Amino acid sequence: MHKRWMSGVMVGVLLLSACLPVCAQQAPASDGIRTEAPVVVQGEQPGPGLWLVRSGSHELYILGTLTPLPARMQWQTAQVQRVLANAQEVIRPPGVRLDADVGIFRGLLLLPRLLAARDNPDGKTLRDVVPPATYARWQVLKARYLGNDAGVEKRRPLFAAQALYVAAIKKNGLALKDPSTAVIEAAIKQHRPKVTVVEHTIVVNDIKSLLKEWSRTTLDDQACFDNTLAWIETDLDAMRARANAWATGDVAALRTLPPPYRWEACRNAVTEAGIGKRLGFADAYAQVRKKWLDAASAALAANRVSFAVLPLTDLLGPDGYLAALQAKGYTVLDPDADDASDE
Repeated sequence: MHKRWMSGVMVGVLLLSACLPVCAQQAPASDGIRTEAPVVVQGEQPGPGLWLVRSGSHELYILGTLTPLPARMQWQTAQVQRVLANAQEVIRPPGVRLDADVGIFRGLLLLPRLLAARDNPDGKTLRDVVPPATYARWQVLKARYLGNDAGVEKRRPLFAAQALYVAAIKKNGLALKDPSTAVIEAAIKQHRPKVTVVEHTIVVNDIKSLLKEWSRTTLDDQACFDNTLAWIETDLDAMRARANAWATGDVAALRTLPPPYRWEACRNAVTEAGIGKRLGFADAYAQVRKKWLDAASAALAANRVSFAVLPLTDLLGPDGYLAALQAKGYTVLDPDADDASDE
């Protein structure tokens, strides 16, 4: 029986500075880090609307998702629900997963080993594996966002960076939860459209050997750790600005604000390691991108109305999915375009 082990550990952080007027005035902090009060929008908000891709009379609506978002925002979902009610097909976000062929009981027995794989080999701590100047920066940020968490000191820099990121966004009035998931799943259950799963699967037949190899592997994740510290030190204002722009439907701001932290250095620490290359992570993301574009083309050919979800980081920009669809000859309209309506 296939179980999705390891994906949360090996690629958990793959999950994934101008300031809008709603950002608060900067204030000094006692630890010397530049800070702003965590002022983000609250209450009912429209979200960014839907991008529209057309091929003749056939339409593909795309919701661009973003994390983190304001924790106390209630997303107005009327437009998305109307499109989903008429959609013949829903294309899920593309992804890469790692499957291991293990039974449920054997799998549960492996879980402690799986969790231990987050830690540095040979019992080393962060102090042992990162440069002194970087560790000093880490201590300041850790005290601020994680407090006296001793366990995180044992983690590989990649996973320590992830823990710090999660704590920082929570303290700034934001949340990682994607509000679109529940809405889309409810609509699929109610309206029964065709559901297309776009993913690249890497199958591991010997999970025990893989875990043993992973626990001994040293990752080149210094850049991941350093980049994450720098992002938290300097870019929290832009993060809140992006969250507010998504919530209020300000597409122009979403296009012009600095892009969210992309985690490339953290992802590369896994995919470029020997174990990552051997498993096939090196080209997995290119393969899943092609699969999604093929699925979108098939949906536009077959359906009057289709619906898809993509992270904004993948959707926008010169190398984004929208640009690729436009290059294929499709008409692409922003949510605020006059004729980009679902009515």
